[in-house]
Amino acid sequence: MVHFVLVHGACHGAWTWHKVKAVLESGGHRVTAIDLAAAGINMKRIGEVRTMADYTQPLMELMASLPQGEKVLLVGHSLGGLSLALAMDSFPQKISAAVFLTAFMPDSTHSPSYVLDQFSERAIADYWLDTQFSSDLDPVKPATTMFFGPKFMASKLYHLSPSQDLTLAMMLMRPGSFFQEDLSKGKAFSEEGFGSVNRIYIVCKEDLAITDEFQYWMIENNPVKEVMEMKDADHMPMLSKPNELCSCLVEIGNKYS
Repeated sequence: MVHFVLVHGACHGAWTWHKVKAVLESGGHRVTAIDLAAAGINMKRIGEVRTMADYTQPLMELMASLPQGEKVLLVGHSLGGLSLALAMDSFPQKISAAVFLTAFMPDSTHSPSYVLDQFSERAIADYWLDTQFSSDLDPVKPATTMFFGPKFMASKLYHLSPSQDLTLAMMLMRPGSFFQEDLSKGKAFSEEGFGSVNRIYIVCKEDLAITDEFQYWMIENNPVKEVMEMKDADHMPMLSKPNELCSCLVEIGNKYS
């Protein structure tokens, strides 16, 4: 039995994992899908969440609560990869492996914002389509928030997912942030913490949000133990290819737990 801890991407919530959670639990595994701060049914508002550490606090509290000797398999989707990195840096001894699922994966050389900065630099002019951005003027901790637009979601995130899942997402979406301003000021993740955990990357070949080209660039920038590929999977593989994703996760769990 593996204890999977599932971490969602920006503007989403634990609800994105409902298919995967059901399949893994039916196989006898333990699954914890969490809402990060100001996401899903977490009561905070994005305006109260100033840093990536604030945003990731629910995951850090879960990791701190694990009994001594218990290890979990962390799975981070999209922006959830940065939350994984924070947990890996602080609790490496409690993690059997960390799975980056078409996720932003930092390194232990550059600042924590490096992969997001590279992503922003490479994005084509109209990449974000109807996504809304707003910046506040807080002089100490400025923050830019975002809210994915319907066109962006339909064409970049959910283009191979069932239409019902896109409809549900549009009803449950909440404003989020990349916390780039905050991450750009942080120290690099450590080799002793972050760098010591087994990392596996699952590439989604048909992802139009974080393209497979950029996924492979991140893997080259910070090589991992293992790379798995999911064909015909969009940016939301937990919805477009839940059974295939579960097969990958169980295989990883059996190997590293």
